[in-house]
Amino acid sequence: GLHCMLGQNTQSDRLQNEDECSVRLGNHKVEDACEMYARAANMFKMAKNWSAAGNAFCQAARLHMQLQNKLDSATSFVDAGNAYKKADPQEAINCLNQAIDIYTDMGRFTIAAKHHITIAEVYESELVDIEKAIAHYEQAADYYKGEESNSSANKCLLKVGHYSAQLEQYPKAIEIYEQVAMSTMDNPLLKYNAKEYFFKASLCHFIVDELNAKLAIEKYEEMFPAFSDSRELKLLKKLLEAHEEQNSEAFTEAVKDFDSVSRLDQWLTTMLLRIKKTIQGDAGDLK
Repeated sequence: GLHCMLGQNTQSDRLQNEDECSVRLGNHKVEDACEMYARAANMFKMAKNWSAAGNAFCQAARLHMQLQNKLDSATSFVDAGNAYKKADPQEAINCLNQAIDIYTDMGRFTIAAKHHITIAEVYESELVDIEKAIAHYEQAADYYKGEESNSSANKCLLKVGHYSAQLEQYPKAIEIYEQVAMSTMDNPLLKYNAKEYFFKASLCHFIVDELNAKLAIEKYEEMFPAFSDSRELKLLKKLLEAHEEQNSEAFTEAVKDFDSVSRLDQWLTTMLLRIKKTIQGDAGDLK
């Protein structure tokens, strides 16, 4: 620090300069510590010691913050989150949330959205808290919309629709499926998918109320004529008929026909079972 003091005249000048020297020296130490934590974290990673790696990345993130290196701090929090994912899902979420705070503070909403999706996935698979997963997918969709990334927003919204329906929050699911269907039906590349979303919205309507389903389906056909020729619509009409006649066998038959051409996934099967249960005296299986 000697060069700081050379060529100084007044005492106050000299003191101020000594201060700067010690701050610079202090920063230097913090930078060194930062680097050491990062190296340690990577060694722990190689050894697959995920908690220790997460912890070291966290320490590095805090030191970066002290040095006002916001982006480096956010990156370290993300690295910490990814390491913790393998050992301590809740801690992973805490670290990712800290990274998100920094990114949103800096106006980096697209990258914040991406990390909200990661948190949502941890809630889906590790912690099985679907309500919380929904909240993070919604937040991600919001940020994507704000950045005009509509297809990314729609992907998140479809997750929200999927889980809302599973949790029997049908009005919410219907609103989302209609919204996504409408935004995809004008896109020549995605038009084909719109009928799937109208189909899903129709099933949610059907579980709630048969008459509503009928009206909704008519509205969808008007809005999107390609829906009229679809196998999905033909199935819906058969199911409505079977439901009106309270005929379980006809209902199951129609589902089987459809399934033999395009396999029903778990979600569709669940929804169809819920509709079938509303037929009098039905045990609610699709045999």
